[in-house]
This record gives sequence, C-alpha cells and structure tokens, in this order.
Amino acid sequence: MKKYPGIIVDAVSRRQFKGEITVEDGKIIRVEEKEHDHEQYILPGLVDAHVHIESSMTVPSVFARMAVAKGTVAVVSDPHEIANVMGEEGIDYMLEDAQRSPLKVFFGVPSCVPATPFESAGAVLDAAAVDRLLARNELCYLSEMMNFPGVVLGFPEVIAKLESAKKYGKVIDGHAPGLRGTDLQKYIRAGISTDHESFTYEEAAEKIKLGMKILIREGSSARNFETLYSLIDEYPEAVMLCTDDSHPDTLIYEGHIDKLIRRGQEKGLDIYNLLRAAVINPVEHYGLDVGLMREGDPADFIIVDDLKSFNVLSTFIDGECVYENGKVLFPVEKVPAKNVFKRKKISIDDVKLAVPAGEIGDRKGGMRKIRVIVARDGELVTGQELILPKVENGNLVSDPGRDILKIVVLSRYADDPVQIGFIKNIGLKKGAIASSIAHDSHNIIAVGATDKDIVEAVNRLVENKGGVVVGTAENLLDLPLEVAGLMSTLEGAEVASRYRLLNEEARKLGNSLESPFMTLAFMSLLVIPELKLGDKGLFDVTKFEFVELFSEV
Repeated sequence: MKKYPGIIVDAVSRRQFKGEITVEDGKIIRVEEKEHDHEQYILPGLVDAHVHIESSMTVPSVFARMAVAKGTVAVVSDPHEIANVMGEEGIDYMLEDAQRSPLKVFFGVPSCVPATPFESAGAVLDAAAVDRLLARNELCYLSEMMNFPGVVLGFPEVIAKLESAKKYGKVIDGHAPGLRGTDLQKYIRAGISTDHESFTYEEAAEKIKLGMKILIREGSSARNFETLYSLIDEYPEAVMLCTDDSHPDTLIYEGHIDKLIRRGQEKGLDIYNLLRAAVINPVEHYGLDVGLMREGDPADFIIVDDLKSFNVLSTFIDGECVYENGKVLFPVEKVPAKNVFKRKKISIDDVKLAVPAGEIGDRKGGMRKIRVIVARDGELVTGQELILPKVENGNLVSDPGRDILKIVVLSRYADDPVQIGFIKNIGLKKGAIASSIAHDSHNIIAVGATDKDIVEAVNRLVENKGGVVVGTAENLLDLPLEVAGLMSTLEGAEVASRYRLLNEEARKLGNSLESPFMTLAFMSLLVIPELKLGDKGLFDVTKFEFVELFSEV
C-alpha cells in the first residue's frame, strides 16, 4: 500500500482539493481530503485518442518510453501503416512489441488496407480478414474508415467491414476530410462515430451537431488545434485530443497531449474541459481499461508541478511508477526487425520525362500547361495549379527558381515504372528529400531539384531498405528504418536527434516547411484532396480518378 499526497484534481467531479490517494495492487483504493504541505498536483493520466505509432519512427516499446515522459498513460492506436506493408503479420508485430512496455496501447483493426485500389500495397485486408481480426479481444475497434466515398455509395466490401464492427460491438472510427451535408449524414448513419480530419471550425461543428465526436489533431504536419480549440469549451462532451502522426522530434522536444493542455490554458480554456477531452471522453467512448482516479479504478495517474506549466514529475500506470524526475523507469531490449522491401535501384532514365510529341512547335497556341500539386504547410490537403513547365533538352525538369519541383513515386514491392509529377511549395533550391514513409501504401516518394539528386536519394533508400534521406547527390544524410521501412529499433532520443539533423539539412537546401518529411509522406495519400501522386499515376481525389499530367487545354 502506497500513499500519494498532493492537490487532487478530480476531473470527473470538476474540483480540486488537498488530499491523498492510496494505491494497492494496482488500484486506487481511497481518495480522501487531507491537509498537508505538498504543492504538487495529482490528476488522471493523459490519453491520445488516435495515433499511428509508426509515425514516431520507433517501435511501440520505444514509443512508450517517450510517451510516459509526457504524462501519457494510454493511446488508441491504428496500426494502419504497418498493415499496409505487412498485413496481419505487421499487426501482430505491433501487438507483441507493445506488450513489452507498461503503456496501455489499444489497437484497432485497419479498415482500409490498401486505402484505395489505385495504388500498390504490400497486403490486402478484405472484409473476411477484417471480420476475423475484429473477433480478437486484443483488437478494440475498427480503425478510421478512410474510404468515405465507399461508405456514402454503399460499396458492399466497405459496408461488410462496418457490419462486422457492429456485430462485435466495437467502435468505428471515421476519416472524412471536408465531408458535409447529406453525404456526411449518410456516413454517420453507417455507424461511424468519430472524425479527426476536420480542418475548418464549421465542418467540425456540423459533425458534432450530427452526433460525431471530433478529435482535435495536433501532429507534426497536420495541426488543427489553433482552428478548432474553441470547440473544447463549446462542446466539452464531444471533443477528444489526438496527435495522429507525430514524428520523434515533436514528441521529445514539443510534447504529446500535455502540450495541448498547456496551450489550451493559454487560450483561456476551462481546465476541466481540457481534461475531459484529454482523458474522460476517450476512456468512455472507446471503453478503455484506464483509470479516471476514482476509488476502484486502475491507478493510472500523473503528478505535475502546477496546472499552468504542466511539467510532468511522475507517471503511474496500474500503480507502478514508470517515469520520475526525468527518468523512464522501465527498460526496453532491442527487438528484431521485420520488413518487406523488394525494389531495385533506378537510373536517370527512369525519372526522365520527355515532352510529348506535338507539344513544342507543332501545337497551335503553344505548349499545354501541366497539373502541379500545391503543398500546404501544416495540412494534408493540397491544391492544384496549371503551370507551364520548364523544358531542357526535350525533357520536363524541376524549376527551383519558381519552386516547381519534380516529384516521383515508385513501388517498393516490385520494380514497376517510376511515376512522375510536379509539386509547388516544397522550396528546395538544390538537393532532394526522399522517404519510404508515404501514406498509405508506403511506397518510395522523393522530390528534388535535379534528376540526379532524386535518383541518388532514392537509391540510398533502396540500399537501406527504407527510411528517410536528404541531401545532394554528392552528400546524402539518412535515417534507416529497418522495421517495415517505417520504424527504427533505436532509442527514441537517438532517432529524434538524427531526424532533427535531416530536417535541418532540408532547411539548408531551401525547404521552408515546418515538417518536410511529414508533408512529403502525405503527397501520395490518395484519399485526401485535391491532387496527389501514387505509384500508378497522378490522381485527382475530388474526381476520384487518374488524370494526365498535361491539362486538356
């Protein structure tokens, strides 16, 4: 039996008092008011309501060490990324490794593997596989249903997955950026209860009024807190907090859910509404076995210095202190890597793009414009513009002077042709960036100032069988990711430090994006508007079809 005195922050009854909690056998057996001289605050541990652990670039047991240091005791995790690479084997890898740490990780069943039929993935989880996985007790919910057109149009395979979740009594997560009106109503009627993709206040408020829970996301690239934070006080029962995709440097240097507690108070939000979003709502919505610091609950709690600065002094999970005074108190042994990576190296000829016959000199009115992806810093959605390309020796090439750069995507699962497009707002003046983290099928994606830079960056990825690369053809920096081309088994601080070096190098080469690799990773995500590039070609998400690089006019 252990006792912990402090200022008790009762998130459920919305009050604070001097008191003491008593813990025995992993449970809180007593919470009582009691006078003492301790100024520390004791409150329930934080919960990330939606995260892809793979985006931390570390395996679950290593991610856990970063998370508990920020006061996180539980995460609702979608193993969608590794499932797209390795299928059920990848999901089992995540489950097994997560068991090696005390962090409470509640995994879902990925609903969209692959995310669309318009790209090459490493696995397929059809309706039968999803049903089989949902029957497993250790898989807690149906992960984000990204195929919202399939839901709205009633595609049988999509509906079958939703019906399986209902059969097993499991929550269905949503993913519907920009969906409004009657289509949104159809989506919700299908049983989908959450959304973390709202990027305007009006969209999020409409979804709440129709019965959805809104997860306010603040990741490394997609950051929606500034736009949506007022919902926390306006609809406290309907909001949760999540990071979705956070890279290791963000977790270590900025924080996790704790940073949103701090920012929310800076905005003047009610602390109890913040705690409801960060703890109570996810626990209740997903039915998590996580304590809310009531008598009889699992002893999942944190101690902070004060509520404003919210510096985490200690983290407890099931009564065990897992973090204290700047030290994580559980070890993690390095685990063996698993991967699927079958690509061979490419050549300059593979990324050359010749001007089509008749475009120069023969065509009345001159050359047609090309469709260019317009990246937006901090957002997953893109725009598109029609722009005259730069031509050298009969080939379309990058034009760093106008910030119009060549982007390529190629399958990591086979030696298929390289797909080529152009992108604006990456900012590189020289060199290239490349990654095998390319949502959602995690093929190889690269952007560069010259064809040679692109080829050398891609080939370094092939040598490493995945990871991230930045630099010029003559001077490349890399971070190998030996687990599925997505994660490292190294300690989080080491991964974060190396990753930060790569980001600094990208900035030296001219990139101005806050998180260039995270932004790059979403340029092949064919379910988020507007124009994206997959391993089978240029894709207009609003039309949900492939389009030609050259415009029709």
